Amino acid sequence: MATLLLPCDGSASALLAVRHAIAEFRQGDAQRIHLLNVQPPFSHYVNRYTAPQLRADFHRERADEELAEARRMLDAAGVPNLAHFRIGDKARCIAEMARQLHCDRVLIGTARKSAFVRAVEHSLTNQLLESCPVPVEVIGGAPARMIERIGIPAGVGAGLALLLASQA
Repeated sequence: MATLLLPCDGSASALLAVRHAIAEFRQGDAQRIHLLNVQPPFSHYVNRYTAPQLRADFHRERADEELAEARRMLDAAGVPNLAHFRIGDKARCIAEMARQLHCDRVLIGTARKSAFVRAVEHSLTNQLLESCPVPVEVIGGAPARMIERIGIPAGVGAGLALLLASQA
């Protein structure tokens, strides 16, 4: 039986991975499930002018909010789970927690995007596939929008359209 690490930010894609973990638990393929939420660190400026306890409380509240639906789903299904949160770079924190918790796999949900878009966006999935010490199982979510599937990120496409319009 496997120990799974589920990075979760509360998004629809992340909740797909939670559903997949529930199914694995019911089939007897998973024994232990760890939920992980990674919060981005505050800037140096914010750190300088706010109290450490205030920052810690804020990060904890955000993590609890983002993990709430996943915990509710796991609890409703009778799946034992432990929730963790870290502050820092997402890929680095996930890989470190997988190592520390002796996980057999990382299970991550993601939206379907083209390889070009993933490369341009510096995809978390790609970072994990390259750096994680354990296998990473990717659960594909809903297909990306048409403009993203053909390889042009929406923001870049809109920027190019505005640039071309201003030249006319």
